[in-house]
Amino acid sequence: MANRFVVEADGGSRGNPGPAGYGAVVLDAASGEVLAEAAEYIGTATNNVAEYKGLIAGLEAAGAIDPDAEIQVRMDSKLVVEQMSGRWKIKHPDMKPLAARAQRLFPAGRVAYQWIPREENKHADRLANEAMDAGKAGRQWEPGRSSAGLAVAAPAGGRGGSATGVAAALEVPAAEPLAEPKAAPVGWAAPADLGAPTTFVLLRHGETALTPQKRFSGSGGTDPELSAPGRRQAEAAAAALAARGTIQAVVTSPMRRCRETAEAIATRLGLDVRVEDGLREADFGAWEGLTFAEVRERFPEDLDAWLASSKAAPTGGGESFATVARRVAVARDKLLARYAGRTVLLVTHVTPVKTLVRLALGAPPESLFRMELSAASLSAVAYYADGNASLRLLNDTSHLR
Repeated sequence: MANRFVVEADGGSRGNPGPAGYGAVVLDAASGEVLAEAAEYIGTATNNVAEYKGLIAGLEAAGAIDPDAEIQVRMDSKLVVEQMSGRWKIKHPDMKPLAARAQRLFPAGRVAYQWIPREENKHADRLANEAMDAGKAGRQWEPGRSSAGLAVAAPAGGRGGSATGVAAALEVPAAEPLAEPKAAPVGWAAPADLGAPTTFVLLRHGETALTPQKRFSGSGGTDPELSAPGRRQAEAAAAALAARGTIQAVVTSPMRRCRETAEAIATRLGLDVRVEDGLREADFGAWEGLTFAEVRERFPEDLDAWLASSKAAPTGGGESFATVARRVAVARDKLLARYAGRTVLLVTHVTPVKTLVRLALGAPPESLFRMELSAASLSAVAYYADGNASLRLLNDTSHLR
């Protein structure tokens, strides 16, 4: 029998539009136990945008705990409840991509929406107000300061860190990522009213000592630093990106090689670095530190299975490509919600970059083996308001020549 969760969400804006924040809480439907909380100050926005972002955060939190759960969403926003229930049309351009994102998180048959009076939504309301108070004080909401209930970290983690405790579940793979909607092609044939896309510039980290040796180097082994050539590559990427002048935010995998690459670039651009745990490399289990030939010699059957199926994991409890894809898709959706309409540098690894490209193209899992991705290479994907994505660049190394 599937787990049943209640998601209560709220958002607010002091000015409408004005300083805004959201709050969300996930409850066990049977016991009423608080399973997770999320809250975030989102800058200047309207009430409705904040409410939708609260809904998305609550659904992400529920999906991270159990992607197969049945969800009862309770909100005091009549607009969001009626629009997500399909009874009211979504006309405002700011609402459409947010609603589409929320709809992708769970199949429609497993989510029901209920309007409740504001006094019955006090937990989420308190979290939203705490987030706005934090923003007023020049910081983000922190779980340790919360008085709304169970205090755990928000889905995206704090600035410069990742979620801990119960919120660590927010990085657990959720549902199998959905294919991008089949709509009109983007690019030259795209409708004129889609607005500015959200663009992810994808940078693979610079070289480590393991890179030239072509050894498996994921998140389950050592955490190597950049080599001297890798540091030079990071500086070259920083110079190229500074010359372009389009990057508005920097997000990185928590792995050392990515953080060092990101810091070099962020320092050059005068930006902060946010860590997103969902962008970490796959865990290659017992293959960590080995070459492909060594894995072939020691674990031939496991390697054949891994090459044949995205659901097969490396020897010793590593992550399958399907598991990584679910994790990366959750991180993608969180970052799209956070940075809508902006150009963001994501410093990450081979598998996450290839996965984001594969999902954008709607390509099969085996396409991961048919992409070349050099150290410190740049790729780019643009995401549009109608849910479509467009690959703009792949494996560009011109800045390293």
